[in-house]
Amino acid sequence: MIFDSHAHYDDEAFAHDREQVLDALAGKGVGTVVNVAAGLEGTKRTVELTKRYPFVYGAAGVHPDEVGELNEDTFAWLKEQCRQEKIVAVGETGLDYYWDREDHEIQKKWFLRQLSLAKELSLPVIVHSREAAADTMEILKRTWDPKVPVVIHCYSYSPEQAREYVKMGCYLGVGGVVTFQNARKLKETVKETPLSRILLETDCPYLAPVPFRGKRNDSGNLIYVARAVAEIKGITEEEVIRVTEENAESFYRLERRQ
Repeated sequence: MIFDSHAHYDDEAFAHDREQVLDALAGKGVGTVVNVAAGLEGTKRTVELTKRYPFVYGAAGVHPDEVGELNEDTFAWLKEQCRQEKIVAVGETGLDYYWDREDHEIQKKWFLRQLSLAKELSLPVIVHSREAAADTMEILKRTWDPKVPVVIHCYSYSPEQAREYVKMGCYLGVGGVVTFQNARKLKETVKETPLSRILLETDCPYLAPVPFRGKRNDSGNLIYVARAVAEIKGITEEEVIRVTEENAESFYRLERRQ
């Protein structure tokens, strides 16, 4: 079944019909969802979702735009949330130089701290990187540990950088953008990246694929992403769904929990 490796069902966009949307996913072929926190409040909501829905797992972390809320006390609290039963990753963490809401050095500090936390707790890491290609690569190469799986969420850089990440054993998160007509770099990246290194993700409620671009996204739309990847790689959508589900289960180490 389809595995949505990165969703935000705690977002206020789902405030009025969250239960209905989540209850409908199995009927759309979605078997597993990882809800990814973007901050401390999001981490609280994510933990609650993992307790309520058997097919929902969670990631606990603080997005680079929100690192101003971190200090030693709140970071200690975040660490405790990472020990919750169904929290399977640290994230999303990383660098964002597009919005520039936080000083770059502060972003780097808490990115490094969250990477260290993942290593300490033996959890994979979900990395957000926007217009921060060089610094993200430098930090990940410097801190690289083969025992800590990394996914570059919503991959948006060049095929050449993708090759470097794949050499390091990283995964690339691919979502609705791959269906966009102007997504040339991403299509090239998907074409040459081994399917074994790709995770399907929605980033919902954002980045809905064509034909729903601009509307609220949900995991049921991942079928369109799977079809786009299949077309690019010249394989069936069933193979894309099967292999990416296996990839996500391995990345999040869910096979050890079953």
